[in-house]
Amino acid sequence: MALPASPSQPQRGSDQQLVFTSSQAAVYLGISLATIRRWTDAGHISCYRTPGGQRRFSLEQLEQFISSMHREGPASRADLGRHAPPPIV
Repeated sequence: MALPASPSQPQRGSDQQLVFTSSQAAVYLGISLATIRRWTDAGHISCYRTPGGQRRFSLEQLEQFISSMHREGPASRADLGRHAPPPIV
């Protein structure tokens, strides 16, 4: 049985992947909770939903997002729209 996630430690799923809540993912990425909600709604960051509709993020999903920001760089930010994530340096 998995323990509830604390703000400083993401919960471990049954497959031993790290699972982040929206708040934890926002802290991990250094962005606000509102921003992570906007970016997931816009499709910039992948997540999955619990049966109750809450967003959950795997470490792999967050790392893929970070990696995509390094690959795409500032030139593609215009394609992402007004609330585009800043490049990660």
